[in-house]
Amino acid sequence: MREHLPRATQNGAVDAPELELLRLLEAHPEYSQRQMSNALGVSLGKAHYLLRALLDKGWVKAQNFNRSEHKSRYLYVLTPNGVRQRLKLTHSFLARKEREYDQLQAQIAALRAELAARTPLNSKVGS
Repeated sequence: MREHLPRATQNGAVDAPELELLRLLEAHPEYSQRQMSNALGVSLGKAHYLLRALLDKGWVKAQNFNRSEHKSRYLYVLTPNGVRQRLKLTHSFLARKEREYDQLQAQIAALRAELAARTPLNSKVGS
């Protein structure tokens, strides 16, 4: 099952769908848009929209795949700026997930303490 990454915000949080597509294209530049949509778990239209955004930003370059029997096939290659952006987005995503992890650990510890304080073994009511 594919874990979907969270959606981005304007305050520097990761634009997760773009990050996910950048990571996918870095690993599989030969993927067709249909293969991208399947791998990302999104519609073909959404995959096209995301790919178009990366192309428009200059993060990805489409090159003809000359050895293909289908001359309309492309390789989607990350540009140097695209590689920098992927690293930047990955760093932001990881930092955010680490903050969330720390918050969850604190919340879990608080809940465990609350339960421990309220268990029948610890309460001596009626003794």
